[in-house]
Amino acid sequence: MNIPNQHIDLPLLREKGIQLYLKREDTIHPFISGNKYRKLKYNLLEAKKQGKDTLLTFGGAFSNHIAATAYAGREQGLQTIGVIRGEELVHKWQSNPTLKLAHEHGMRFHFVSRSDYRLKNKPSFLQNLKERFGEVYLLPEGGTNALAVKGCSEILTEEDATFDYICSAAGTGGTAAGLIHASLPHQTVLAFPALKGNFLLDEIRTFVQHERWQLITDYHFGGYAKVDQQLIAFINLFKHETGIPLDPIYTGKMLFGIFDLVKRGVFAPGTQILAIHTGGLQGIEGMNRILKKKNLPLLEI
Repeated sequence: MNIPNQHIDLPLLREKGIQLYLKREDTIHPFISGNKYRKLKYNLLEAKKQGKDTLLTFGGAFSNHIAATAYAGREQGLQTIGVIRGEELVHKWQSNPTLKLAHEHGMRFHFVSRSDYRLKNKPSFLQNLKERFGEVYLLPEGGTNALAVKGCSEILTEEDATFDYICSAAGTGGTAAGLIHASLPHQTVLAFPALKGNFLLDEIRTFVQHERWQLITDYHFGGYAKVDQQLIAFINLFKHETGIPLDPIYTGKMLFGIFDLVKRGVFAPGTQILAIHTGGLQGIEGMNRILKKKNLPLLEI
């Protein structure tokens, strides 16, 4: 694949002498875009190698991973099952754009309470799922495992060797781990978690061999899927000035963080930054429904 690095030419960047490029991984596929394609690539091959005909995975009501897995499963002739956080969704999932899209592409749902969902990595919980659904191929939440990291390590190409910093949003840490694995000795990877806290440090370290990376934990906007008017205004202005849509859960927060760091002079003049657009645009419709209920400005699509 020839994924373009789009130059972002905006006044603040020119003023500070910073070169910023955005790798348009969101253009890979309408539904299996960005890091979701990368994470699924080798897992789909492994599922078929093992002779499994069903993928079972985990996610919340607006999970990009759930939508991508459903579409990829249908495309590859595999059945899909989603273990969805929030038993209250049993009777109202049809009004959720992400779950509706996943269902339209053949995914069956198994709704569990939030307390049960926290057990998703426990052997006893996983065994109960296998007894219920048979010999499925298990994909972790967000798709992150060693095969996903292998796929994400292919995001960077030889042409990206000129960059000083590689930046990515982080949910479960798989994409950041792949980028760290593929980065060169002169490069630093900056991971911007979409969730509160620095728990991803340990998650990422299970997959990487060096410490040329940092977690930038100041731009989660209150936690996963939390947004405010400042973030919405930034995303809409960015689209107006560049023509590039951003999702509010991952890439939007990362780019807000990058521009804030540039504004504060964290990067020296002449620094070259490559940011990864990890897709997730399918979630904008669902987020706008929430924003409308809260009488907040909507994200431009």
